[in-house]
Amino acid sequence: MTVFHISDVKKYTRCPRLFVYEQHAEPREYRPFVRLDEQVTAIAAEKLGIEKCFLGQRGDVPEKALAALKEEEWLVKARFEYHDLRVKVPFLHKMEDGWMLYFLFIGLYPHADDMQFYCDTVWVLEHNGIVVKDVRIIHLNAAYRRGKELDPEQLFVVSDAFYNANNNPTMPAMAEIRKKMKEPGTILDAMQHVSEKDLGRPERTARCAGRMKCRYYDTCFPDELALPDNSILNLVSSQHKYELYAEGKTRLKEADLERIEASRMQYAQIMADRDGGIYVDRMGLKAWLGRISYPISFLDFEWERFAIPPYEGMRPYDVLPFEYSLHIMQKDGTVTHKVFLSKHDDRRAMAASLIQEIPETGSVIAYNAEGAEKLRIGEFADQFPEYRDALLSINERMEDLQLPFVCGTVYHIGMAGQWSLKKIMSVMNDASYNDLAIHQGMDAVFAWRHLDHDEHPDNEQEIIDDLKKYCGMDSYAMTVVYRWLVKLAEQE
Repeated sequence: MTVFHISDVKKYTRCPRLFVYEQHAEPREYRPFVRLDEQVTAIAAEKLGIEKCFLGQRGDVPEKALAALKEEEWLVKARFEYHDLRVKVPFLHKMEDGWMLYFLFIGLYPHADDMQFYCDTVWVLEHNGIVVKDVRIIHLNAAYRRGKELDPEQLFVVSDAFYNANNNPTMPAMAEIRKKMKEPGTILDAMQHVSEKDLGRPERTARCAGRMKCRYYDTCFPDELALPDNSILNLVSSQHKYELYAEGKTRLKEADLERIEASRMQYAQIMADRDGGIYVDRMGLKAWLGRISYPISFLDFEWERFAIPPYEGMRPYDVLPFEYSLHIMQKDGTVTHKVFLSKHDDRRAMAASLIQEIPETGSVIAYNAEGAEKLRIGEFADQFPEYRDALLSINERMEDLQLPFVCGTVYHIGMAGQWSLKKIMSVMNDASYNDLAIHQGMDAVFAWRHLDHDEHPDNEQEIIDDLKKYCGMDSYAMTVVYRWLVKLAEQE
């Protein structure tokens, strides 16, 4: 019989097909989006004052942890099993008449949205005869700002409650777990016997392509890979597009106007399909372009995000910009390029360089400026007060190149419901991104980690060159897209 982990149970309850595919998938390199270099359990143990304990190891048989219950006051990362389910328990502390269970949440606000993990852990423990008297959640402290050294006492918060939507601890953890606990035995039995032939045809649900598109989406729905750009399935934020498609309304221009949300973006998509492939609200576009003044500075950042702050002045989950690319366009059309790339913490030097290299007048343009570049510059202003006024002056002149697209001012059928810089460049038959060794932002982050870790790989200079080319391509792409928008506004 197979022994499962809670992660397996979560996959099965999300989608049995996802569980089956993952059971047979080739091992993949783990490439976390958020950097976590430190041994978090060891730091949390300092917060809890643990000096002597049983420390579980990968591959431990559950009997080791059961034996340790009789000998130790603290158990850390102990493995327990019941009914084919194996759990790793962060911290168990012996009390007078039972055990205090500490969950370790490597985030800022533990919400009650992963109850299966909490409930199944308690279920396994109690079916091993372990009396769980109460529960605590140890999590990162959003208010902590690192000094020269990391302070475990201030880094973590120990909470007896889950947090609500306003990030306040209002839901007693133990009571909530008791209320939500279900017997997982039936699910575990089904997991033992399920196979792909039992699954039937894939059925599309909100979980297939929600905030994070399932990695097996194209495997389940291969027909969508060949859809034309004007397919109604590319209609953004549409609740009924699959119903319309099933009814034979397969093109954007065929959309039933009574069953769409009628956003500006949807209007632009439908009109583009009706009018030969492109829709331009020229008055709106001219109004936006009228806010731009020369010289124009096109700015793009690359950054890393750390769960635990590695440098002075940073908070949990702060980001560390490690590169920017700057293309400066003059009124006569000439363009100059500047790039800043660091290997470690060069925030102060980067902030000073931005002030020096961005012209004191003219517009600053970024793509998704409100969600990226403006935030980064605002963080610099907070971290380095001596540069605050100059940095905030840059933000005051910043315009978001994404705005004409997300507002439906411009839409080209070739965008296929997307508006990334790469997608828009492909609409203009510009294949510049295809020639790069690094093709997307997280690849750049993973490449930079080799530099920050001081690994000194043989291809270190190649990594540096590739990072400069990738970030440089993003700011260059903005110059191309901007010129395209100017031409569209000038057309009759």
